[in-house]
Amino acid sequence: MKTLNSIPTNKIERATKLVGTGVKLGGNYLRYYSEKFIFGQNDRSRLDEKNASDIYDGLKELRGSALKLAQMLSMEKNLLPKAYVERFSLAQFSVPPLSWPLVKKTLKKYLGSDPENIFDTFNIKSENAASIGQVHRATKNGKKLAVKIQYPGVANSISSDLSIVKPIALKIFNLKGKDTEKYFQEVEHKLLEETDYNIELKNSQFISKACKKIPNLIFPNYYPELTTSKTLTMDWMEGIHLSEFVKKNKTKTKNNNLGQTLWDFYMFQIHGLKKVQADPHPGNFLISKKRSLIAIDFGCIKDIPEEFYVPYFELSKKENIEDLTIFRGLLKELEILTPDDTDEEATFFISLFQKMMRLFTLPFQSKYFDFSNQLFWEKISGLLNEFTDDPKLRKLNGNRGSKHFIYINRTFFGLYHLLHDLNAKIETDSYQKYI
Repeated sequence: MKTLNSIPTNKIERATKLVGTGVKLGGNYLRYYSEKFIFGQNDRSRLDEKNASDIYDGLKELRGSALKLAQMLSMEKNLLPKAYVERFSLAQFSVPPLSWPLVKKTLKKYLGSDPENIFDTFNIKSENAASIGQVHRATKNGKKLAVKIQYPGVANSISSDLSIVKPIALKIFNLKGKDTEKYFQEVEHKLLEETDYNIELKNSQFISKACKKIPNLIFPNYYPELTTSKTLTMDWMEGIHLSEFVKKNKTKTKNNNLGQTLWDFYMFQIHGLKKVQADPHPGNFLISKKRSLIAIDFGCIKDIPEEFYVPYFELSKKENIEDLTIFRGLLKELEILTPDDTDEEATFFISLFQKMMRLFTLPFQSKYFDFSNQLFWEKISGLLNEFTDDPKLRKLNGNRGSKHFIYINRTFFGLYHLLHDLNAKIETDSYQKYI
């Protein structure tokens, strides 16, 4: 795979790259509509594939928060065309790595010496590269290690990247008004945390220790003496990525066991720790030869404050969804309904969120839930399409809900998709025995 010798780091360079990508997309649309005019019809999927490829090619050179956005979007399988999901999913663990001279320079800067002086062996070839950093194999004192190295300039470019994509996000998500800034501040705060590997080390050690009681779940050991703000060293874990595993393994029992482990892991974090790994995508999990689940990345951790946790999960109870008085009160607590809402607006959003919660909380309404149920996913897709096409919703302010929704909802959507990939049937209250 081709390596990169540099990454654009200043705002002008990165903005220029994004503008160049926009020009390519404009050319793609022009070509599409020209062919449609000349030949009378054209295949829309070809346009999607070309656009997805050009967007990804632009973002992978920028890395950082720009590529992180693609990674997050790759999990939105019900919102994006297949071509975008497939291309953007490469951001999870498969992008062109940095060149060896740049890797060596980074290691020397943060660990104080050349890698050959620190480790017994160090593989100059990257094992995998993602949005914020890449991983190399190494050994020291007989231990097989994974050394994660952050791309230069990633942390410094976060604010400028977000300022570039902000106008687009405002339009896509129909955000208006003075409070929109709280959402961008939440995203910026989380992304900045992800670029500090000392924070990731602390979170990794805490969660792995707390969750060791969950069977069939494995964590690497971490090495503080070989960790800095831009480098992170842990055990090298043998296994295949979850996405590869599901392609090769269709055994229902094995997949159910893995799905149960995954569900218990997340529910224990949420309800037991009030702290959760908020980036559940396939690149963050490996499957061992013995079919154990290996959790390898704790860069994105969301603390769940009590004032959000309580109403959020009260909202998932069937009896509260159907009780309009209780439901309205919970929507106010969660900042979905505002003091400025008219009666018409309040009625509209109550009805809308009732419809959403009746569907999205189905896994919590019974002792067992089968995530392979295709009807469930068809209903989700249909509901999202309905909201997208609703002219009334577009006219109203989409700026609703606590800032905490961003990463908590992302966690649940990601978890649901992973369980769907596994086609797993799980016991929904199994996690309670670990709390």
